[in-house]
Amino acid sequence: MNNEKIYQGSCFCGAVELSVRGDPTGMGYCHCESCRHWSASPVNGFTLWQPEQVKISKGEEYIGTYHKTPNSYRKWCMQCGGHLLTDHPGMGLVDVYAALIPDFPFEPGVHVHYQEHRLAIRDGVTKMRDVPAEMGGTGEVIEE
Repeated sequence: MNNEKIYQGSCFCGAVELSVRGDPTGMGYCHCESCRHWSASPVNGFTLWQPEQVKISKGEEYIGTYHKTPNSYRKWCMQCGGHLLTDHPGMGLVDVYAALIPDFPFEPGVHVHYQEHRLAIRDGVTKMRDVPAEMGGTGEVIEE
């Protein structure tokens, strides 16, 4: 019997529904220009999952995909334009935007690409110049 917690989410209009299962690989905030432009926000809350932990349960035919680079395949609902997730094939992870899974206990552990921030956040959470070394970055921590 599987006791992993399952969290439900959907796009803005509800045409696409998804779920995530278990615990994410990581979660935090991204301040990169690409995420800021995509989300039309000064910062983006992310949750990273193994692909097998993410399931589209409804509306897969409504999902559009855009990739500016081969690193990030951003997906959205073609009915309402609501953003859903980003596949990161190089990392082997899927970012389900924290705001889409309202009952998930989002506990960010890191700010990535903080050198690009447009909104200073003084929350005591680690701020990284880019991303952790194990994800291909420098792993350099910077001050708030």
